Formats: sequence, C-alpha cells, structure tokens
Amino acid sequence: MSAEFTSNAVQEVGIGQNVIFTETAIPCRKGYVIHREGSGVITLRGIVNCPNAKYAMYEVSFGANIAIPTGGTVDPISIAIAIDGEGLPTSSAIVTPAAVDNYWNVYVTANIQVPRGCCPMIAVENTSTQAINVQNANIKINRVA
Repeated sequence: MSAEFTSNAVQEVGIGQNVIFTETAIPCRKGYVIHREGSGVITLRGIVNCPNAKYAMYEVSFGANIAIPTGGTVDPISIAIAIDGEGLPTSSAIVTPAAVDNYWNVYVTANIQVPRGCCPMIAVENTSTQAINVQNANIKINRVA
C-alpha cells in the first residue's frame, strides 16, 4: 500500500506552517492514509491485519526545492516531517542558500510506528526562523508492516 501527494507550484510557507499538497498522484484505496487535497495534514491509520500486531509501520519520504523568498534574510532554512504538530529532529533538512530565490533540493525520510487503532496526523513543517518558498513538493507514504 502506498500513497503520494504533490504540489508543483511555488508556495510561501510561514514559520511553523505546513507545506500544502494540492494533488493526489497516488491515492490510498484501502483507507490507511487519508488526505484532503489543498491541506497540509495527512492522517495515518493504525489498521493492523494480524490479531497480535500492536503497530502499523509507515515509511514517509518528502522531497522538494526550498529557498528564501524575496525580502528574506540569507540564513539557514529548514523543513521537517512532523507528527501531530511536532517536528521530528531526525527528519530535518537544513540548507543555507547563498542568496534569496536560490533553490536547494531537500529530501528526508522517517519510519513512523502507528499504534493499533490510533490515527496520528503527519505534515511537513517549516522549522526555519523565517518564511520559506517550497516548490515541487512530493510526499510518499508506504505502509511497510
């Protein structure tokens, strides 16, 4: 089972805000992954097929091009996969563009355990100290166990 959500247009993402996904490239047909187009929040469902299983395991991968918008300050910028509004430090991507509108490609991945019956919400959050531009955003979710 896999799902993929994308957004190709440039979007300015404020401090602590989520990247918005506007297209569903591959929908989840089993209801394990739920997303509304135009939202930055994706729900993972803890549906397990084995009566003794306590968790469902998902691999979440995100890639995009990020930059400092015109008018911003040349400083490090960062983005991370978040669970229930909290960024995962191990899934953080940090770059320091040389100038505004200088795009860098970032890619992060995380394995997320979802307890049986639970439904955490994931997102991709701007963890920078300023707004960032995000273009060609792509998030893939694969259920691995």
